[in-house]
Amino acid sequence: MTDQTLIARIRDLSTPLEPKPTGMAPWLEPLPGIKAVLFDVYGTLLISASGDIGLSGNPPGSIDLQALLAHAGINPGINAGINAGINQERAQADPQMRHPQARLSGQDHPTSEPGRHHRNEQTPQQSPIGIQQQLRTPIGERLSAAIRTDHARARASGRLYPEVDIRAIWSTLLDAQGYQPTAQQLEWIALEYECRVNPVWPMPGLADVLDALRQRDLVLGIVSNAQFYTPLILEAFLRQPPAALGLESSCSAWSYQRREAKPSTAIFQFALDGLARAHGIRPGQVLYIGNDRRNDIWPAQRLGLKTALFAGDARSLRLREDDPELIGVNADRVITELAQVKQLIG
Repeated sequence: MTDQTLIARIRDLSTPLEPKPTGMAPWLEPLPGIKAVLFDVYGTLLISASGDIGLSGNPPGSIDLQALLAHAGINPGINAGINAGINQERAQADPQMRHPQARLSGQDHPTSEPGRHHRNEQTPQQSPIGIQQQLRTPIGERLSAAIRTDHARARASGRLYPEVDIRAIWSTLLDAQGYQPTAQQLEWIALEYECRVNPVWPMPGLADVLDALRQRDLVLGIVSNAQFYTPLILEAFLRQPPAALGLESSCSAWSYQRREAKPSTAIFQFALDGLARAHGIRPGQVLYIGNDRRNDIWPAQRLGLKTALFAGDARSLRLREDDPELIGVNADRVITELAQVKQLIG
């Protein structure tokens, strides 16, 4: 399985979304001296049905694990009988999950490796009763619990805003139930789940905005809470990888790679260090655009960046007016459409 297979699957699972008006007024006075623009992804470059990356929302209970495994080419094996009664009712709620292979017509999917994707031996932790109890908990809740456990471990070691690599989380979760998927199968499962729980679509005018900013010789980058599939989602919609769109990898920071999430300033600093090394650009010459006062505006301003709050979709706008840490934190500008970014560059 290649990235192109995953990209094709993203397109297959995606349907158009439209932003919902927020009622906020834009503030578009140009900002002088801007040489670089950094973007958040979810809720800014992408419309997100949940308003953020899927890991951040309330876990849905209707996603069927057995169908996810089938999509990845994994035979449920000895767990199938245990799961059948539990999953039958859930499958009725989602016809696509009742017939997982129907969505894969004409496309590749991860290959199964005999002896790899399922352990035939049972350990005490994998007794039928124990597995059945686990499976009565919706997969979204189990996933969230595994993420919380990983976060707690990282915080205990001194990391204030930890991030997971979702592939490792899925590996831990499935291993506890007797499955050992390949790396390719893990990516397929994680992607399939994310596309179902958090449908996304590009913000109107995204490709044109990136092209217009490149034409002005601005350096572009990403600072975003993200997972391995986030760059692939952008490529699926824009038909080019982020680097080909002018989003420089040396000036970008993806949380899953840094194992650090916003609102940590460390993830921003990584991108700023890249801008300084590659282009000699200082923080005050950088405009950061995001939809969340806490995760985007607050840390960016602490490091001296100029900021624009993207208030273009009610699903994702996060003003967090009750957060005491955000008293006095206000973006330098407000935009309600991506195309308005061009007006901010003086």
